[in-house]
Amino acid sequence: MTIGRILIADDHPLIREGIQLSIRARHPGHVVDVAGSIAEAEALIERNGAYKLLLLDYELPDANGFGGFFRLQHLLGRTPIAIISAHDSEQMVATTQAVGASGFLSKRQPLDATIAGIEIILGGGRVFPASAGPDTHIDMLRKRLDSLSGAQRRVLLALAGGDLNKQIAADLGVSEATIKAHLSAIFRKLGVTNRTQAILMMRPLLQPS
Repeated sequence: MTIGRILIADDHPLIREGIQLSIRARHPGHVVDVAGSIAEAEALIERNGAYKLLLLDYELPDANGFGGFFRLQHLLGRTPIAIISAHDSEQMVATTQAVGASGFLSKRQPLDATIAGIEIILGGGRVFPASAGPDTHIDMLRKRLDSLSGAQRRVLLALAGGDLNKQIAADLGVSEATIKAHLSAIFRKLGVTNRTQAILMMRPLLQPS
């Protein structure tokens, strides 16, 4: 009997398989799906629906910083998401907290510590390094991002990825006029006047150093 599903999105087979096997051993009633990219994770979520937890590698090839996180967060709603990364600077961890993740698990730590963190998150807890604290500037950017509608957020993420209006319109299945209307609303809500300013403003949120 399937109790729930967990999704691991990581393109490193050894890490992905190690976590997958450990979760299966501790939670035999759970299905553990794996994906090697944001696009594969999106396809699994659209096919399977609800997940109890997403473990997300920050450095997936199509992630575009935290852009991939926001794309999957939009699909998953309240499902907890934990970031897994070897890029574990203080700013990275602080940004992970600010964007609403449930945990940050460093790839530099032993597998047992990672699994222990996963257990805490599955139990409804949060897991971050003890020294990390929220970044007020990042928190402000997150609130501005939250003010955008789902469509506006997708347009902004595409913009940050370097896509042109025509390409964004084709990807979203709408007209270029609709994209221009979204951009006007985005600029107004972010308090900027053009796409360059919007990208520069949101860069610390999408791609922390």
